Parts: sequence; C-alpha cells; structure tokens
Amino acid sequence: MKPIVKGFFDKDTWTVTYVVYESVGSPAIIIDPVLNFDQKSGRTSKGSADEVIKFVNENQLRIEWILETHAHADHLTAAPYLQEKLGGKIAIGKKIQEVQKVFKSIFNLEESFKADGSQFDILLNENEEIKFGNLKFKVIFVPGHTPACVAYEVGDAIFVGDTIFMPDVGTARCDFPGGNPTALYRSIQKILDRPAETRLFMCHDYPPTDRLISYETTIGQQRAKNIHIHDGISEAEFVEMRTARDKTLDMPMLILPAIQINIRAGGMPPQEDNGNSYLKIPLNVL
Repeated sequence: MKPIVKGFFDKDTWTVTYVVYESVGSPAIIIDPVLNFDQKSGRTSKGSADEVIKFVNENQLRIEWILETHAHADHLTAAPYLQEKLGGKIAIGKKIQEVQKVFKSIFNLEESFKADGSQFDILLNENEEIKFGNLKFKVIFVPGHTPACVAYEVGDAIFVGDTIFMPDVGTARCDFPGGNPTALYRSIQKILDRPAETRLFMCHDYPPTDRLISYETTIGQQRAKNIHIHDGISEAEFVEMRTARDKTLDMPMLILPAIQINIRAGGMPPQEDNGNSYLKIPLNVL
C-alpha cells in the first residue's frame, strides 16, 4: 500500500518532519519532529510541532509512533511534546546506546544518566517490521553519519534520515564520533538497491542554488544524478571525497544543545537546586 506523506519544513534548521498515514482518520506515524530553539536566549518554543499537531487533528489521525532516525546534531526533537499532545511511542534504533556512551563521556553527564536507551519507549532492531493500521514500517540500519542511524521503509517510500540528500546536495558528513564514510557508502548502497521508482524522503534540504526547497526524490534520480554517489562512484572514491570534504565543514550551529537533549529522547537535563535545567559547553576539549 502506498502511504500518504505530509512533510513540514523547518526553515531555521533546514529539517523536514513527516506525518505518514493511510487516509483521513487512520493510524499514523511522525518522523523526526522539531522543537524550536533560540540559542541566544536558551529558550525553546513549539511552533513547528504545533503545525504537525494541527494537521494531525484536522485529519483525525491517530498517532501510534514517533520515530527518530538518529540523535540529531542540528535540531532538538519535539518528540515528548508531541507524545503529550497526540500519544504514540517514541522509538529509535537500538544502537543509540553507542552514541549515548560516547556523549555521556564528552559532556561528562550526571552519573544517573543511563546509556542504555531507556529514555526511549522502544529500541528498534534491524529489519524489524511494525504495523500501524494497514501500513507497516521496516527498520533499516544505515550507519555512517552516526553508528546509530536508521531509515524507515513504508510501502514505496523510504525516510532516509541523514544518509543521503537531494541529488544536487549529495550525502551526509561522517566526522562526528563514530561516523564512518565506508559504512555510509555501504548503507546508501543498501537503500539504492531498491526499485528505481522507490520514493526517498530527505531529513534535510540545503539548496546549493536558488532552487526551491525540495525533499522528495527517487532511487532512480539518486543513482543517475547524486553529486557524491551516483552510479559508477566506487567505495574508495567516495571515502576519499567524503573524508576530504568533511575536513572543511564547520560544526552544526545547534550541535551542543541538540545532542544533549536528543540522546535523552527529548528530555531536559535534571533540574538543579534552583529549579532550572542547564546545558554544558565543553571548552577546548581535545
């Protein structure tokens, strides 16, 4: 069955949140929701998530799952807020535990922070299939950008997270802790092995020209035109390109707050004795 896909583009983080469903009144899933964050003031807001809530309510959808493709470095997740308003279980790939262990050390998080994925309702296994109504999503492990990245396949659509972007943008960086360009190449090939007409939905779009924002393409278009990994690009060529390119990239603007929140499934750090929560900024860390 071909799912209906509604995308919501957040212009501040270049991120797309998806609602995937069968019809009006059916069960649905949400993928990669955005919580707005003003870095200058340290304040969160819910405008992007409220757009999703409005759409879900207008279409009488029943949210069963809120899925994360990985612990994002470029936006905070709105999963707990959406769960409060709409229900559903918050899920991510089970290898999030590896990412949590790394960043618990980097940020020297409180001893009580458990690097076992227990902050999420469900940890998903590779190739696991879960039904929602007459649809189902299949979990595809796609490490490379991070070791915990997953994609979600629903009917003729795959939600690729941060593995591959629109053909004129290319592929995801691999220089975060645990990232690996060889793994990313192989993960992308796993996706591109599907039929050419398979729809691919991006987690982000960063237009290199003045073209309009776009976040849907096909496997056929990617194999023919992706600037980093079109047909004919070998693994060695890709790894060389990706490694060199990643050395030139700045860190995402929101990486420090985003990682600390997202490895907690969107939860805030524990309140301190004055009732406030605080994020950490590592200084001159080697």
